[in-house]
Amino acid sequence: MSPHGSVPMHEPRPQLTPASIVRSGLCIGCGSCVAQSRSEQPAAFANDGEAPRMRLDAHGELKPQGPAEWLRQGPAAFSRTCPFSPAARNETEVADDLFPGAAHTDALVGRFDGAYVGHADEGSFRAQGSSGGMVSWTASELLRAGLVDAVAHVLPSGGDRFFRYGLSRTPEEIGTGAKSRYYPVEMSEVLETIRTVPGRYAVVGVPCFIKAVQLLRREDPLMRERIAFTLGLFCGHMKSARLVESFAYQMGVNVEDIRSVEYRLKDERRPANWYTAQFVLRDGRSVQRDWFHLAEGDWGSGFFQNEACNFCDDVVSETADISFGDAWVEPYASDGRGTNVVIVRSPMLHELVANAMAAGRLNLAPVDGAFLAQTQAAGFRQRREGLAYRLTWRRRGLQPVKRVRPGRTLPWRRKLIYRMRAAITRWSRRLFAAARWAGGRSLYVHWAQGALSFYHALAYSRGRIGSWVARLAPDDRSG
Repeated sequence: MSPHGSVPMHEPRPQLTPASIVRSGLCIGCGSCVAQSRSEQPAAFANDGEAPRMRLDAHGELKPQGPAEWLRQGPAAFSRTCPFSPAARNETEVADDLFPGAAHTDALVGRFDGAYVGHADEGSFRAQGSSGGMVSWTASELLRAGLVDAVAHVLPSGGDRFFRYGLSRTPEEIGTGAKSRYYPVEMSEVLETIRTVPGRYAVVGVPCFIKAVQLLRREDPLMRERIAFTLGLFCGHMKSARLVESFAYQMGVNVEDIRSVEYRLKDERRPANWYTAQFVLRDGRSVQRDWFHLAEGDWGSGFFQNEACNFCDDVVSETADISFGDAWVEPYASDGRGTNVVIVRSPMLHELVANAMAAGRLNLAPVDGAFLAQTQAAGFRQRREGLAYRLTWRRRGLQPVKRVRPGRTLPWRRKLIYRMRAAITRWSRRLFAAARWAGGRSLYVHWAQGALSFYHALAYSRGRIGSWVARLAPDDRSG
């Protein structure tokens, strides 16, 4: 293997196409390939019913669909622009090109000019956001300062999906997209709009989506000109649409009766990491339940995780001009008002943030790379230590090429934790699909509760099995 874990050149490599990426479990559903194809060959897809598009599959994940010939070929630059393509540039290479003058380089968080912990101190940004309000503040400030004409971000949506990417052109519209959205979304429509409607845009997204945007900007001068800023979100993994369905079943409501979804209902009286899900129903009623009372309530266990997330090594959106996460360390994690960590890479955005701090509009304190890594410790274990182990497993189809070397040098307990997470990801998708078909969701929930108990025994030494595991293999790391 090469230093980056690549496959030796003499080994045959399957052709890189939308179909092969999907078959290999490497499609995250970003929609970049669909957007490129519809702009490359508009005449070929004049009949909109035959045009490539993103659709929810049987597991509630967005995947490209279209004519068989297109799935076998894809857009011309597909191998270079798909964020999980083994032939695409990795996050380090992309960031090196984008931020050559960065003041700091960290092995885990990449290049950056400055890093901070804190919150927005003006308006209602903090109160309306899941965390410290810094994502909405930055997006609104870009609009207020005239640096962009519109911001592409995830907004509530009607129809067959609860959330979609859309464009906001005023700070008031930005507010409707505040808070976390653990739901499958894709960018094909907003990327098409950016291509066809002149202007300067900012794009908000998780690490793989931002990487897809940056790879597309490398290939397309028009997109490079129009996408002026990228705002990245820290990410643990992406969930399928089935998370909402399962939560709804456990809360005694039909998913068809849900009008709006809130994944992290903010309550200043409770710690920020105590998530509460809330559904507002079409009849005006609302129901809510704490995540830890739900079968999939432990985020890190991997229920309904997109399979491609098992092969991601970017936690903090290393290729974004600025990125944001939650400060999951004390005393911030216990502050129900919410606190952000912010990583700034663009000199222009660093000046924007510094000026706002000096004016008392932002309450931010500088931090270093070690602090950033500590706030996302479990995510880095999963995407570095865990990824190295997963890369040694036999798999069919395309082999991921990552910055992490494959390696099996782990205690057996850690190996079992990573195996358990992967099994929960795989079987939660399969069993829930079978339960939906058979009308037996209760069977799935019982399985999920048992799987979660066993996972907690392995990861946190809970229960009788956990006590036994702890005696055999002490491990002071959680998750």
